[in-house]
Amino acid sequence: MRDAEVAKCIAAEKRRQNEVLELIPSENLASLDVLEALGSVFNNKYSEGYPGRRYYGGNEFTDAVETLAVERAKLLFGAEHANVQPYSGSPANLEVYFALLEFGDKVMGMSLAEGGHLTHGHKVNFSGRAYNFVQYGVRREDELLDYDEIRRVAEREKPKLLLSGATAYPREIDFKEFAEIAKDCGATSMVDMAHVAGLVAGGVHVSPFPETDVVTTTTHKTLRGPRGAMILCKRAFAERIDKAVFPGLQGGPHEHAIAAKAVCFGEALKPEFKDYARQVVKNAKVLAEELQNRGLRLVSGGTDTHLILVDLTDKKMPGKTAETALDKAGITVNKNMIPFDVRKPWDPSGIRLGTPVLTTRGMKEQEMRVVGELICRAIDSHEDGAELAKIKGDVTELCQQFAFY
Repeated sequence: MRDAEVAKCIAAEKRRQNEVLELIPSENLASLDVLEALGSVFNNKYSEGYPGRRYYGGNEFTDAVETLAVERAKLLFGAEHANVQPYSGSPANLEVYFALLEFGDKVMGMSLAEGGHLTHGHKVNFSGRAYNFVQYGVRREDELLDYDEIRRVAEREKPKLLLSGATAYPREIDFKEFAEIAKDCGATSMVDMAHVAGLVAGGVHVSPFPETDVVTTTTHKTLRGPRGAMILCKRAFAERIDKAVFPGLQGGPHEHAIAAKAVCFGEALKPEFKDYARQVVKNAKVLAEELQNRGLRLVSGGTDTHLILVDLTDKKMPGKTAETALDKAGITVNKNMIPFDVRKPWDPSGIRLGTPVLTTRGMKEQEMRVVGELICRAIDSHEDGAELAKIKGDVTELCQQFAFY
């Protein structure tokens, strides 16, 4: 690269990714094949419309690569229809709302404070301002979803759309039960499986299909592809979804990202991806056990997925303080609210961890026990700069054994 300043930033970020323990559960490391497609000449092409129905000429090969991505996505998840054009997860969710709802319609979604996403109806987000969202959460006593209560609320409120899926809920979600609740109360069922798509593809999390009507997902996170998204749905919803994506809310699709999605789906269809998904969950369970054994309280008592939510209330330490200390130790996490948090979102009581990146790098159960020890050492030594520097040295030594790029 001839731009020395940008090249310097890229090299520094590559070095950072190789030298830290990246535990943010929404991140992963895409393969070089995915990155090559993402940086390909498809970046140069405008292709508004869909394969065979474009508003520009010269789309012979964009049609081919987008069709390949669509067919692979359908095969991977057992979906009747796929739209691979959404730019990211939030736009994909808004496109479903735009397709299936009128402004002001009633929707049920999971509260951000208890594990949901901004686009699941939070009042500061477009979703919460344009639609009448009824929020559900988890039980106080065990921090788990209460399906009986969700059913009671749905039957009382009669939402037009019932949305399930989360960004900070560490347990498996019963998508089939949500679909049955939606059907019984006359709602369309929607799943946002952005966090667990790779686990679904790998067969270690229940699939939303064939019961669910419409499913959105990002293509990074556990799916290990490019930054982007897609919408999967039953055939009956296909035309409305496609029209909502284009021309409803988007213009020209990012065909370089779509090419990278095709590569990602191809990788996820290989048998070894199932091994990867299984290891992600194994690693998360071992890491959770190690953290608990060393005195940390986990929301819901553990995990079924790739994600762990740590409650630092007993440590009398805000999540922001822990995040900063762990950063200094070369361990990357994100501060996060816990259910029924008494602190504010910018300075919450918890931290959120995940195992997708470390699993991609080849780490297994033995390394998770070491990682758990390093995390707890850093939290206990959050005011000791010398100890944090020592921990960072241990982190660097571990990471050197599992270099990726």
